[in-house]
Amino acid sequence: MLIGEVSRRSGVSVRMLRHYDALGLVVPTGRTTGGYREYSAADIRRLFHVECLRTLGLSLTDAKRALDEPDFAPAALVAELIGHTRARIRAEEELLARLLQVDASAPAGWNDVLQVVSLLHALESDSGGHRQRAVLTQDDTASLPVAALVEALLAEDDPNVAGALRWALARADGQGLPGLEAGLASPDAAVRGRAVTAIAAVPAAAASRLLRRALDDPDATIRGRAALALGARGDAGAVPVLVDLVVEGRRDVEAAETLGTLADGPVTAGRIVAALEHRLGDAADSPARLRLAQALAEIPGGAALDSLTRLARDENRTVALTATAILCARDGGR
Repeated sequence: MLIGEVSRRSGVSVRMLRHYDALGLVVPTGRTTGGYREYSAADIRRLFHVECLRTLGLSLTDAKRALDEPDFAPAALVAELIGHTRARIRAEEELLARLLQVDASAPAGWNDVLQVVSLLHALESDSGGHRQRAVLTQDDTASLPVAALVEALLAEDDPNVAGALRWALARADGQGLPGLEAGLASPDAAVRGRAVTAIAAVPAAAASRLLRRALDDPDATIRGRAALALGARGDAGAVPVLVDLVVEGRRDVEAAETLGTLADGPVTAGRIVAALEHRLGDAADSPARLRLAQALAEIPGGAALDSLTRLARDENRTVALTATAILCARDGGR
């Protein structure tokens, strides 16, 4: 069979068949009187064996060794090919992920694509300063790979970079909330904490729903972070956790100030005072009672005054003196 016919039937180009011949990989057995290559049935079988080995990823050199060396052991080479193939698949998956991130940013033009790719590349830098600058220098009108920013934030240990990422997500009109919500389900408290802090920076109403969910987090620090953010938004659902912060002495001053901000009406103020008084009944240690008294100082209205009046007769002298001082200050301010 002449080379043209072999090419047509096998799908291997004439040029490649000549290359195989030059390498000694598939050498036609004969030549015609005109000097044309003529392939025998055995040559054709060898050609198909070569193509079969190439589908496994073997180089032409390895394919020749496999066919020509009787003692050639395939196990090591196959294992090596498996390793190379897995690496190639990982690289392809990374490329696919990056393409999906670019697509998700809905670029309007190639300049947007280039900016997104540049940002994604910068987020992989080992330099925190480089990562931070890359986020902060983004054009306000540029498309943002929101999902990638969320992923980077949830994994970011550097507080400066995390702050830049939160800023970027806060201006993304709540698009990052689904990814941040997934972060709330992480078994890692550090990841959940980053998610809550980022959610708190998003002004969208949907962020409040996620913050309320975080009030039940098993980690006290995360609960407190969510409560302070909700309280700043005027959400009375944060009151129980804010009172916990006062009792436990964790960000108690900030929690007391937030409770004061929430007490914007008699019903809310009364509810807050009732919650503080309830904990006064449970608090046996003086520091906790003192903090609760100081928190009452932040609450406007008669209910807080009545509670402080009772505390002015508290058997603990420090608590009584503190309550008295608060009452005097209030009287002086009238």
